[in-house]
Amino acid sequence: MKSPLSKQKHPMRKLRTHYHPEAKNLEEKSVLERLATRAISIQNKEILLLYTERYQDYSLPGGGVNQDEDIISAMKRELCEETGARNIRNVQAFGIYEEYRPWYKPGFDFVHMTSYCYTCDVDYDLAQTQLENYEIKNGMRPLWVDIHEAIQHNQQTIEKSDKKGLSIERETFLLELIIKEKNL
Repeated sequence: MKSPLSKQKHPMRKLRTHYHPEAKNLEEKSVLERLATRAISIQNKEILLLYTERYQDYSLPGGGVNQDEDIISAMKRELCEETGARNIRNVQAFGIYEEYRPWYKPGFDFVHMTSYCYTCDVDYDLAQTQLENYEIKNGMRPLWVDIHEAIQHNQQTIEKSDKKGLSIERETFLLELIIKEKNL
């Protein structure tokens, strides 16, 4: 079976491979392969993020790549749907974050998610979102946020909240790497 990474015409650098504590032994387990995208849009020290009330966290806009969908097209689609971003331009590869974590839908025990992360510029003023019902129900909303404040908030959620979602470690790692590499 080909790796999801082999589908990419121009391979990106791998940023990290993370194993959830429950995903240490995947032998004889069913694992769903899932491709996803993440968008990194920065203006000054503000970054376009999604705040999700249910999980009390900040995350990068993004989501799953549909079958036969180009990865960059998927990133643009997800960014528009979740944030209302307009005039997406200057798309550049940032890196790949791989993770193995529990999967709570029928049919698989775990998911191996490969997130392709891209930087891009967007207009500061956002249009109307096209959030899915579960995103609305979870209290998801786009915000331009000081990246340092977003990291601090996520770190407090990791330490103190029982509501944290499975993606918060990925999101906090990526935000910290963005600060380091973009000298923010």
